[in-house]
Amino acid sequence: MRNLSFSTDALLATLREWVECESPTYDRSAVNRMMALAARDLALLGAQVETIPGRMGLGDCVRARLPHPRRDEPGILILGHLDTVHPVGTLAQLPWRIEGNRAYGPGILDMKGGNVIAVAAIRALIEAGQRTPLPVTVLFTSDEEIGSPSTRDLIEAEASRHAFVLVPEPGQPGDGVVTGRYAIARFDLEAVGRPSHAGTSPGEGRSAIRAMARKVLAIDALSDADCTVSTGIVSGGQWVNCVPTVCRGQALSMAKRQADLDRVVEQMLALSGEEEGVRFTVRRGVTRPVWEPDAGTLALYAVARDLAAERGVALSHCSAGGGSDGNFTGARGIPTLDGLGVLGAGFHTLDEHVLIDSLPRRASLFAGLLMRLEA
Repeated sequence: MRNLSFSTDALLATLREWVECESPTYDRSAVNRMMALAARDLALLGAQVETIPGRMGLGDCVRARLPHPRRDEPGILILGHLDTVHPVGTLAQLPWRIEGNRAYGPGILDMKGGNVIAVAAIRALIEAGQRTPLPVTVLFTSDEEIGSPSTRDLIEAEASRHAFVLVPEPGQPGDGVVTGRYAIARFDLEAVGRPSHAGTSPGEGRSAIRAMARKVLAIDALSDADCTVSTGIVSGGQWVNCVPTVCRGQALSMAKRQADLDRVVEQMLALSGEEEGVRFTVRRGVTRPVWEPDAGTLALYAVARDLAAERGVALSHCSAGGGSDGNFTGARGIPTLDGLGVLGAGFHTLDEHVLIDSLPRRASLFAGLLMRLEA
């Protein structure tokens, strides 16, 4: 469908509305406002839209099934998330703005930009009177940024009913897409010491914060070329005049191969124990399995590569660090193509932006995939 027209101004107008609806994962009300906005846009396309109630105190999800005469046959699942890492109020520091070929805003690259171009691709096909060979379902989830603890079962169940999964996470530099992702594991850390007055009797206490600091250094030392480990959250203490009794943290590990992740998981769990009067505990949290490209995924990539070539674009592919919900579907052997979203940089920072000229180009590629894929 090379003759489809995508208005950059229209794409930016929708993107601005989505970006300015801030939706950090842990703010259920904010996420649900974003879900309602997306649900409305999908309903306007004639989709059968369902709101799936959230779990674990997290936000709802939205599933939209587009009209199709072969509705009961395995089709295409568009899989995206609407939660971001940016707290409500980030717009004050990272307002929507356009500077040259860049549009800025919280969550604009990861991954509201990709979701917007996916919806735009569907809209353009409908307006052109085109019907996709396969039925299309859109699933927007609410907790990807924290490892999808409440939605993994939903994602895997929905994907199992489809022939292909398309994930509009940010594209790779140089117009690339993602055909595999590294394994990821999260860990909850806790140090429990003994209290005392920090001024009059500090030696009687056992500082949980001091013990945690030592463990953080030990955790960092586990990183190597095959698996990285880092501690990203630490909090402890309640009164500055008390030796802190409790300190908690979270760590993340990422590996190219499952065996390397399993090795580091074992090393992390071995850090649990008591030392100098402080009990330290490591508990394994949510995990994303390694996704290695198989024949089905590579065949799906080949379709995208040929479509891009028709548009004069050389579409590269790679296995990427940083997890996505594509880990789950790809690891289950469902042909999955990730990184189909827009191009840009700075995601998860106050420099997050997309390259504006990539919006219509990527929307065109997405529409082409929806029309080219057949069971």
